Amino acid sequence: MEPTFRASMNWLHTWVGVALGGLLFAIFWMGTLSVFDREIDLWMKPSTRVEAVQALSVDAVAGELKPLVGDTVQWFMRFPTEREPAVRIGYRGTSGPFIQRDLDPATLKVLPEGGTLAGTRFIFPFHYSLNVSLWSLGYWIVGMAAMAMLALCVSGVVIHRKIFAEFFTFRVDKKPRRLVLDLHNAAGVLGLPFHFIISLSGLIIFFSIYFPSTTDLAYGGDRRSFNQEAFGNFSRPKANAPAATAVSLDSLVLEASRLWDGGQPFFVRVWHPGNANSYVEIRRSYDDAATMNLDLVYFDAATGALLYEFKAAPVLSAQRFISGLHFIQFRHWTLRWVYFGLGLLGCLLIATGYLFWLESRRTKHERLGMRGVRVVEGIVGGSVTGIIVATLAFFVVNRLLPLGAAFLGEDRAALEVWTFYIVWLATFAHAWLRPGKAWLEQGSMIAALAVAAVILNWITTGHHLATSLATAHLRAIAGMDLLLLAAAVIAAWAALRLARTARRRAPTMPGPLKAL
Repeated sequence: MEPTFRASMNWLHTWVGVALGGLLFAIFWMGTLSVFDREIDLWMKPSTRVEAVQALSVDAVAGELKPLVGDTVQWFMRFPTEREPAVRIGYRGTSGPFIQRDLDPATLKVLPEGGTLAGTRFIFPFHYSLNVSLWSLGYWIVGMAAMAMLALCVSGVVIHRKIFAEFFTFRVDKKPRRLVLDLHNAAGVLGLPFHFIISLSGLIIFFSIYFPSTTDLAYGGDRRSFNQEAFGNFSRPKANAPAATAVSLDSLVLEASRLWDGGQPFFVRVWHPGNANSYVEIRRSYDDAATMNLDLVYFDAATGALLYEFKAAPVLSAQRFISGLHFIQFRHWTLRWVYFGLGLLGCLLIATGYLFWLESRRTKHERLGMRGVRVVEGIVGGSVTGIIVATLAFFVVNRLLPLGAAFLGEDRAALEVWTFYIVWLATFAHAWLRPGKAWLEQGSMIAALAVAAVILNWITTGHHLATSLATAHLRAIAGMDLLLLAAAVIAAWAALRLARTARRRAPTMPGPLKAL
């Protein structure tokens, strides 16, 4: 303990930030990209760059799926949207894996498999689970990081007595270390409400993982009853007889919309198709509201009778509202860009905190022969610029690998993921082996890879920037290319500043701030 409460909070803020800053940066970076995860999907899966349709017949989709699904336990379809123009379908047979494919909404023909996990199945899950499923360990690590972020937010307010005055303080004429501290303070104050709410909401979203006692105490450990009451789960067994008749699925969609006072569905699933006990599950869309509602209905597939209608209880509705604020799945492009900007601000906050710690201790550690700065500098290099390099390598290899590519028993999607992790680990080694030069060289890598991704997208798909901007359903691709080019410009500018400074100064471990 330090002599005063403020000094104790300063110690906590410093060392929690140093210890967990790299993890927090990875979570914030992937969360920021997840704001546009579906647009990343379109960029990484060119076959899904189709034009959206205004109306879609579920009966027509079912007819096209019939030869595919065969004797299956269930099949589902997800309606196309502005952000996901292709129809997503999936089915599970009596044995074998769950299969998911995309359909062209205009022709209902199966589109070529993308061969990638892309944004929604790699970047987005990384944000909340680090893609570590063993014992739900990834969820727990991210939960710990969220708690640490809350502690950093509170301790940051405590140690800065004049926090709002510091928000308007930006001394460009002072030493680089002071400049970076001002930038850290400004980013912290401007993003404080967002960073606090986004961290707290992340814990609330996964309450059933972090607080399993909710089911143990209230439901005696009966998770089935908990899921039924909380999320509206419903099931009935398969009968030993085939279905005699079947109602139109389109008519059931219309009836669901009527029950929701005009609300539109986004998901339809048929359980036990072709069986006498077949039933249809329809879920309501939440792209028109902040709350990620859990409204759903179940109909008998043979008679069309309503079997079960579910609306979340007030407590869970509040949890789903908080989830909606975190995931921003509703249709609001302006707010989506605000979230993206605030996510980048969180990344800037973490990076500048690291830089201030390094530069405030570099001289002392060099004088005393301590290796702390050297170790942390390597961690910072891999955590900050390194994960950006790895993400861009993930995009580039997506455009380089042919469809159906495989190596050592790994399919194309796995090869992309391996590329990400291998490059990311390599950036840590590079940062430790090239002290003082890693920032310059990794900045150059970012610029080169970002430009390469844009060029490769043009070469492999024919969708260059001008074409994408002029075509309505390709605007998301244009946005992705423009962001990549913006990243390239910023990284190239930073690398040139670092290179210019390196030529002027002796190469005795120059820190990245010297270029400022």
